[in-house]
Amino acid sequence: MSNRLDLPQRAGLKERWVLWRNRLLTNPRFQSWSAAFPLTRPIVRSRARRAFDLVAGFAYAQVLAACVEGGLLDLLAEGPCDTVRAANRAGLGVDAAERLLRAAASLGIAESLPGGRWTLGMDGAALQCNPGARAMIRHHALLYADLADPLALLRADRKEPTALSDFWTYARASATGNVPPGRQGDADNAPAAATYSALMAASQAMVSEQLIAAYKFGKHKAMMDVGGGTGAFVRAVGTAAPDLRLGLFDLPDVVTGAETSLGRDALIAPRLALHKGSFLHDPLPTGFDLITLVRILHDHDDEPALRLLRAVRAALPPGGTLLIGEPMAGAAGGGAMGDAYFGLYLWAMGSGRPRRPAELGAMLHSAGFSSWREVSTHLPLVCGAIVARV
Repeated sequence: MSNRLDLPQRAGLKERWVLWRNRLLTNPRFQSWSAAFPLTRPIVRSRARRAFDLVAGFAYAQVLAACVEGGLLDLLAEGPCDTVRAANRAGLGVDAAERLLRAAASLGIAESLPGGRWTLGMDGAALQCNPGARAMIRHHALLYADLADPLALLRADRKEPTALSDFWTYARASATGNVPPGRQGDADNAPAAATYSALMAASQAMVSEQLIAAYKFGKHKAMMDVGGGTGAFVRAVGTAAPDLRLGLFDLPDVVTGAETSLGRDALIAPRLALHKGSFLHDPLPTGFDLITLVRILHDHDDEPALRLLRAVRAALPPGGTLLIGEPMAGAAGGGAMGDAYFGLYLWAMGSGRPRRPAELGAMLHSAGFSSWREVSTHLPLVCGAIVARV
């Protein structure tokens, strides 16, 4: 038998390289040699750590969840504390708290100090100042439940209810028009609207920061945020661009929350117009030279997403602008976030998919926009941006 690596004759250069590489890496003799050879040993160790992170990542996420839910991030942010105090805060025994704190320290969430005390680690400090990230960590209990059997989730082909689809039922049903007649403004919907609006608002700050740093909103006369929730993004932009007229369009129960949230804001309220409706079924208000879609398109499948883009195109005047802001597949430094995290999250939710900029660009052309371009953000992992013109 020949040891030659037989590669497909018609394979491209990249395919031939990948097949050769994989055969080499799966060869036990090569693995043993590269682990012993001084020049390749650091690479092998680094790849081994990455492989183990893939194997153990679920445990890391649960350590983080325990620190957030148990109040340890808040406690450690107050100042150094001992294990007994941490145990009391989290409702744990001392040994269990010690085990959790050591696990958190190994992940950079906590850090040990002399005298058996603990404080925030570097990653813990970054999370503590980010309420949106902590809100998502708490929310992830639903995603963990859906991913307990990932193949069963995928085999169900989004036809069976999930923990996440149940959570988003109100938003999805209302947006797609599957709410019983007369119920869109029913007070019975208010708790559901408040729950998901609160989650979206809590996680909106980091997205708003990225978009405001990347785009000059002040060059426009009037902006309408479609699917704007309770107005976290409108408030952020309105504060950064004090001469900009503002509009918000969302479902009736959500807009009711925006009225409460923004109505008493002396800087925002005089410039704000609130509009109620379903952006997939009702015409969008006109009179705005800038329309924004912030974390909206990736929540919807291609057909409703394209329908929304056409509605935006119809509402914009000649020369008008659409700004899309959301995490995108293939983002620099965030490939796993786009396709692994959001890919499975949106599958479990039952609607939407992460898209690459080129895919969004093709949809924009189909919707009638004359041009589009990417706008660079500081953290594409958090939010990418696309600007399209009429």
